[in-house]
Amino acid sequence: MKPVVWHLGARSAALAARIAEALGGATLAGPDVIELRRAFVAGRPLVAIAATGIVIRLLAPLLADKRTEPPVLVIDEGGLFVVPLLGGHRGANELARRLAEALDALAVVTTAGDARFGIALDTPPTGWRLADPEAAKPLMARLLEGSTCRLVDPLGMAGWLGAGSLPLAPDGELEIEVTQERREQDPARLIYHPPILALGVGCERDVPAEELQLLVAETLAEAGLAAPAIACVVSVALKAAEPAIHTLAAGLGVPARFFEREALAAETPRLATPSDVVAAELGIPGVAEAAALAAVGPIGRLIVPKRKSRRCTCAVALATTPLDPGSIGRARGRLRVLGIGPGDAGTRTAAVEAALAEAELVIGYGLYLDLVADLTGHAERRAYPLGEERQRCADAIAEVASGRDVALVCSGDPGIYAMATLVMELLERSEDEAVQRIEVSVLPGVSALQVAAARAGAPLGHDFAVISLSDLLTPMSVIEARLEAAAAGDFALALYNPVSRRRRTALATARRILLAQRSPETPAVIARNLGRAGEAVEVTTLGALEVDQVDMLSIVLVGARGTRSFGRISGGSWTYTPRGYDIS
Repeated sequence: MKPVVWHLGARSAALAARIAEALGGATLAGPDVIELRRAFVAGRPLVAIAATGIVIRLLAPLLADKRTEPPVLVIDEGGLFVVPLLGGHRGANELARRLAEALDALAVVTTAGDARFGIALDTPPTGWRLADPEAAKPLMARLLEGSTCRLVDPLGMAGWLGAGSLPLAPDGELEIEVTQERREQDPARLIYHPPILALGVGCERDVPAEELQLLVAETLAEAGLAAPAIACVVSVALKAAEPAIHTLAAGLGVPARFFEREALAAETPRLATPSDVVAAELGIPGVAEAAALAAVGPIGRLIVPKRKSRRCTCAVALATTPLDPGSIGRARGRLRVLGIGPGDAGTRTAAVEAALAEAELVIGYGLYLDLVADLTGHAERRAYPLGEERQRCADAIAEVASGRDVALVCSGDPGIYAMATLVMELLERSEDEAVQRIEVSVLPGVSALQVAAARAGAPLGHDFAVISLSDLLTPMSVIEARLEAAAAGDFALALYNPVSRRRRTALATARRILLAQRSPETPAVIARNLGRAGEAVEVTTLGALEVDQVDMLSIVLVGARGTRSFGRISGGSWTYTPRGYDIS
């Protein structure tokens, strides 16, 4: 996840911006600490421009398991010293070194291994994995006590281990081995698996995930290969939506990447077991072997030819250098249509914040993108004006079809008068195979009607209806019919888009229809700028409701026949719709 840079005021704002730019993160201004704690719980790395004691006191109640807590760094206002406070062996030390280099500061690393040898054995480079993470600490302890170790690195990939000052010796009593092969555990040996294996797979449509997982497990076991050495699972783009492939990749903890058929066709001369059947069906003589070879490049080689189960195939290729999955083929493409609530950070869900932090491209109405700018500084931003809803949805879908991770940002909830319905309609109509294979999810947000009701009390506490008064997409005759039905059914109402600059009669029409069914004293709520500067919530009555009281940034709630209001001791009124509980 992208780091969060927390600072306490204007004096440190410029430094926070420099840090965020250097690390590809986002800034978060204090003194409100709720968002800081939310970021920590969500697992986002934190850089705090503050005193160490302040950060310790703020986060202390949240500390539970150092194996899962994110890195936390503290830096002084002068930008002179960077201190890894938490998560030293989960990336904080390396993050501190990166930041210190960017700021020309000093990284104050205090963990024993780093301080003595300039290296943390339990924090290998990205993609590398320890066969047994728990073995690193006792072996490091023995090195700190004076033991020496020999390095077994037949492929010459562990230059990072020699970059520090580990006590390496040809006859060392301890051993560090770098291998793609499976090894038995030994207290005197630490085993690293570099990401040098590409696992190519193919399968029939809708194959059970268990069949593919079993085939891969048996293949690796027979070949004596270690699953942690797998850098990625690869296949043909036609299989990008197969759940079995994504389940396999998730189980291995690696990404799934996909190649177009043309790229796999180029590997035909290197295939060990080409298939006429596959060629007739897909236009290429193999998927698993071809994908694995394409992933490792022309210098890599196939080390496990195609193996088959009833409906699946797999093959393994070996690279000569560690693989970067992000540069191999392309991802499936992920579109997340998300709601950011009415505007303030406090009404954003953790799932939405995580999606924004992960997205490489954010698309939406410019105002909405401004509201989440604190979480999207790392991402490409593409803002659209009002009225170009179809263009922004089509743009998001096209980018996802090319393999990108896109967040389509909506205010409130994406399924309530927002972009989720338009996305679904475009998906249904698309005949593009690449579009049909994308991953789509809708992440709910806190809607304006929920916030308005909460600010006023509980006016929607019983059955209610939601109606938009905008006739841009719905004829006014249909809107009036829905208002008549809701009035007759005695529903409390949430009225979206009550007025605009040109549309001034719809709210008056709604008021007339409702007054035919309920008293002029029926409570009504006008809420404007919810969650934003200038927020105002006014409780009035249906009879007193006037068009001039409402603007484009307002939502209007109208009670049912049983809705009631009563005065608050601090001023104003509470409004609620009873459900009929016995409180006698």
